Amino acid sequence: MELKTPLYEAHVKAGGKIVPFGGYLLPVQYKEGVIKEHMAVRTQAGLFDVSHMGEILCQGKDALANLQMMLTNNFDNLTDGQARYSPMCNEQGGTVDDLIVYKKGEEDYFIVVNAANKDKDYQWMLDHQFGEVTFTDVSDQYAQLALQGPKAMEILRKLAPEENIPKKYYHAVFDTEAAGIPCIISKTGYTGEDGVEIYLDSARAQEMWDALLEAGKEEGLIPCGLGARDTLRMEAAMPLYGHEMDEQVTPLEAGLGFAVKMTKEDFIGKKALEEKGEPARKRIGLTVTGRGIIREHQDVYLGDRLIGHTTSGTHCPYLGCPVAMALVDADCTEPGTKVEADVRGRRVEAQIVPLPFYKRSK
Repeated sequence: MELKTPLYEAHVKAGGKIVPFGGYLLPVQYKEGVIKEHMAVRTQAGLFDVSHMGEILCQGKDALANLQMMLTNNFDNLTDGQARYSPMCNEQGGTVDDLIVYKKGEEDYFIVVNAANKDKDYQWMLDHQFGEVTFTDVSDQYAQLALQGPKAMEILRKLAPEENIPKKYYHAVFDTEAAGIPCIISKTGYTGEDGVEIYLDSARAQEMWDALLEAGKEEGLIPCGLGARDTLRMEAAMPLYGHEMDEQVTPLEAGLGFAVKMTKEDFIGKKALEEKGEPARKRIGLTVTGRGIIREHQDVYLGDRLIGHTTSGTHCPYLGCPVAMALVDADCTEPGTKVEADVRGRRVEAQIVPLPFYKRSK
């Protein structure tokens, strides 16, 4: 049975079209529709309920040593309040999940994992923990709201003084408040835009949701659903677990080498990645030059040669064209290369382009 986030009633009241996602009932869109929501985030601001995401605490004398062994990125130089993205690999080098780790203090870390993988990730951590460390699943205690878009910070400043707001990307302020509500404010997001993600007590989620929407009225802030979240992350070429990566796809194949520190002494999956050597396939971007939209799980051809398959694809409202991401043979990744995708038995022309498709101007 699907769970409801603390904001379920607010979504229904606002006309949200509810669908099951990651074990939760969430709005895929509101009355304005995906395109309006997408454009609001690109040009003004949008508010997302991402309370389905999971939160896990990692605490104790050996907390850092555990993170260093379980995750591919390096955490020994993290400062208090800083966040870092990392894949988590299995022994074969495949991806268990991708997640974000925040350092709250010495021996105290806050980990955010994907909704559908929360239980799997938590069990993985418990199965691989060692020494003096405690992993605690605190997901039920937290709601998470994402305020995203070029006007997001302007809106937030109406509800929180400057010292409560993180200055840099991938940094958070713990034990702070906005709209008089205790919370964590993190300068992160999954849209390719400026903005924050706010973690707070589930019981006060509705209060924060209403306060943000009220504060953002003049700036055109609107609630946004899963549909826009997906089209926005696609334009920004942000990988989604279960699409661009999974237990069979390594972070290096998925283009996440920046978060895989092979110089680290060791981590789960390091040996397998070393033995595999240079990835035989890589994630690429495609813009559709033919007629049609290319979705996921569609074969990609270079002439008569099958070179891989698409992992995600959609029409991007801001760019005004259909795009896709694909995993293809490493020798077929040159930008400008013309390829074709098999869409239900019909070949649709596309061209390989550099990622990301969209990058906001600073």
